[in-house]
Amino acid sequence: MTVPGVYAPQNDTLLLTDALARENIRPGAKVLDLCTGCGALALAVARRGARVTAVDVSRRAVWNARLNALLARQHIRVRRGDLTEPLPPEERFDLVVSNPPYVPASKRADPVRGPGRAWDAGPDGRELLDRICDEVPAVLKRGGLLLLVHSTLSGPDETLSRLTEAGLRANVSERARIPFGPVLRSRRSELCARGLLRPWDESEELVIIRAWHS
Repeated sequence: MTVPGVYAPQNDTLLLTDALARENIRPGAKVLDLCTGCGALALAVARRGARVTAVDVSRRAVWNARLNALLARQHIRVRRGDLTEPLPPEERFDLVVSNPPYVPASKRADPVRGPGRAWDAGPDGRELLDRICDEVPAVLKRGGLLLLVHSTLSGPDETLSRLTEAGLRANVSERARIPFGPVLRSRRSELCARGLLRPWDESEELVIIRAWHS
């Protein structure tokens, strides 16, 4: 269930859910879902017996994730806050998953409210991605894993570089090409003018970034 104003699960959520299904998540594993939205990814791992913490900056998303956990009869700790900010400083996780905003936007600042908050991520699409790369290594246990999804429009090479600099080993584990959705279709002209799209492009490529402590 997704309430109005909260990002509804789409191809990126499904791609990351499939990637999670191939991971060995043991019962009792501690999992962090950043930018949880309606809680779809959090529920996917909670159903496998993980102890899940879900975080989102949107009040509506937090309420939606709590409601979905209640309806699914799954225990998920849902916190409102800015990425890892609401977590106790000593807390560490076996797995971190994230489907953050990553669409290149016209404005430098993220929207304060409204639906665009769920996908706009600054001019290069990296306002949240860079911070996730910087913050997540500190909350991963030794041997812990990060699974992160975003578009190739947002620079996967930069994601890999930042994660490597932060001390993780990282690669692109999966790719999938999907048709443009309404947001990219509405921005086609601007993104073409900026060299991020070609005029004949009708689809974008999504990637799963897999990073871990060696």
